[in-house]
Amino acid sequence: MCFSATASFSAGIILTVIGIASIKKIQYPAQIMFAAIPLIFAIQQFTEGFVWMSLTHHGYHELNEFSTYAFLIFAQIIWPLWVPFSMLMIEKKASRKKIIQIFIVLGMILSSYTAFAFLSYKVESRILGQHIEYIVDYPHSLQNIIGALYVISTILPPFLSSVKRMWILGIFILLTSVVTAIFYEAYLVSVWCFFAALMSVFVYWIMKQIPSHIPE
Repeated sequence: MCFSATASFSAGIILTVIGIASIKKIQYPAQIMFAAIPLIFAIQQFTEGFVWMSLTHHGYHELNEFSTYAFLIFAQIIWPLWVPFSMLMIEKKASRKKIIQIFIVLGMILSSYTAFAFLSYKVESRILGQHIEYIVDYPHSLQNIIGALYVISTILPPFLSSVKRMWILGIFILLTSVVTAIFYEAYLVSVWCFFAALMSVFVYWIMKQIPSHIPE
């Protein structure tokens, strides 16, 4: 979480509980990726807790590089693939599956380039104000394209799902991303991931509705 190590670890514990509850609602294997979203966010919040520790406690400084990369791998490599894949797995309608597959391809392109960037450019984290700023020296000319691909691959797929109330999840992700971009631009990665973690409640709520969508 973007406020402190304690907040991040606390969020990780809460998300773990929500994630376990969501997993228990699984009715068939195709739901696993979607139901596991809260658990993935829990791991991500724990990693940011260690980022905080590495930046605020000298004894944990050696953890900074590992925890920074770990957090960014979840935030910028895993999610652009995980979100559309999870939507594809629980989707029943063939026509929508084909469209969602396009977002998976876009997510693969983004995740592949981001992985390359992590290996090729400087990556660091620092405390700025009350938040953590993550810095990756992407080529400036590509930053807008990277941002657009991220939005497309992580925000649009829920709007395409035929699963009941999934569009509400899409609206929540969209609104929180807009709020973060406007008010927390310098801390976009950290703050948006905090807001996105809140969507775990919606994941559990949708999992309670989803059994009626078991495919033939």
